[in-house]
Amino acid sequence: MRVITWNVAGRVARQPDQAEVIARARPDVVALQEVTARTLPMWREAFEAMEFRSCACSLDGAAGVFGRRLLGVLTAAGEPLRRLDSPPGLPWPERVLCCGLDDIEVVNFHSPIAPAPELAKIRTHEALAAYLALSGRGRRVLCGDLNTPRRELADGEVVSFAHDRAGRLRPERGERWDQAERALVYGLRQRGWLDAFRALHGYGAREASWTFAGDRGGWRLDHVLVHGLRPVASAYAHDWRRAGLSDHSALVVDVADAVD
Repeated sequence: MRVITWNVAGRVARQPDQAEVIARARPDVVALQEVTARTLPMWREAFEAMEFRSCACSLDGAAGVFGRRLLGVLTAAGEPLRRLDSPPGLPWPERVLCCGLDDIEVVNFHSPIAPAPELAKIRTHEALAAYLALSGRGRRVLCGDLNTPRRELADGEVVSFAHDRAGRLRPERGERWDQAERALVYGLRQRGWLDAFRALHGYGAREASWTFAGDRGGWRLDHVLVHGLRPVASAYAHDWRRAGLSDHSALVVDVADAVD
């Protein structure tokens, strides 16, 4: 099964080009972040043209909110999807979409950014981590723009954005912030999940899915983690970002049944 996760940055003019490169990659499942009310009909039409049988979006039925722009997540698949209940306690429920694909649960997630009010980022990570810890141990895929970590170390340890550039814990963020960001990218690995990219490529090389202008700096914010499945190929489509299709690189992952 080929999975593509991509923050498409809500871009309208480049949406046809985004859809074209996705189609050429021949995925089975696509998880998009930053889908808007304007681009959603365009994406539905694009996936219909790709002969995908299912397309679900967190904006379907979402109530409008005052003071912020709704950015939804969309999951499309070549086989039928069942929309599942969202985790309880999400401050911004349009940022998480849970779907069933046969016996696999696909969780599409776009983390709020750090400046989001009322600790929206931290509360979202906490709610999703609790849901994934308590709702079973079947075959599952978590994918999306997790907006963390700040740094990955060679031994697999991660440094969250609760820390500054020097690695010091920022007092205005503190331990709760640190634990919430680590709960997915590090904590799930302690529960038997695999980071689909690092499981194949190790932690020796730096890889940024979002960078500053000129490919400078940046962080690996976009992830696929799997449970009960085995990653067999994984690569970032940096060329799509460098071509200006989005400010994020898509992550393309092939998974197979886990080996007992």
